[in-house]
Amino acid sequence: MSTTLLLARHGQTVWHAENRYAGISDVALTDTGFAQAEALGHWAAAHPVDAIWTSPLSRAVLTAAPACRALNLTPHTEPALRECDFGVVEGRTLAEFGTENPGAAEAFRTDPVAHAFPESEDPLAAAERGSAALHRIAAAHPGQRVLIVAHNTLLRLVLCRSLGIPLSEYRRVFPGLRNAAVSELRVQGETVALLSLNVPCGAES
Repeated sequence: MSTTLLLARHGQTVWHAENRYAGISDVALTDTGFAQAEALGHWAAAHPVDAIWTSPLSRAVLTAAPACRALNLTPHTEPALRECDFGVVEGRTLAEFGTENPGAAEAFRTDPVAHAFPESEDPLAAAERGSAALHRIAAAHPGQRVLIVAHNTLLRLVLCRSLGIPLSEYRRVFPGLRNAAVSELRVQGETVALLSLNVPCGAES
């Protein structure tokens, strides 16, 4: 029996406009981010959703809150859905890091897995923990539809890991997930199929 996972990135944060790496930093949502969360809640109310899981970071929890209210569901928190730790680049932009260390920045652009940021979480480990979390959630909800609110880099790594795409390609294949947009996966055992990607929550599925 398959499970449908509806993956959503959290709403816009105060670091979004400057494209700063938030990572494990607990960054606040903007007014736009809260509006995106409300739109996701309306979308969830109009589509069958049986359970909601979130990262423990507040930007994910708050993005899921309107959907939880609309569906009268209590969210489950999964620590393994947290964003990657970006090490020395937390709170900074890639351009700022490049000014300080141009060689390391260029190596990251070339292969962000083999040349991850200094002191950051190993992307391979992040992909494994995120993928394992998705499979645990799917196993806990056979035949159901589950909304999962998490983070841009983690979800892109997990998508690559789940679909057999080299992790080093995550920035090229998935340039970015839109805030509060929905990507749909069908999980059956170890088999994962991507049914839709980056669908705005105001659009019909």
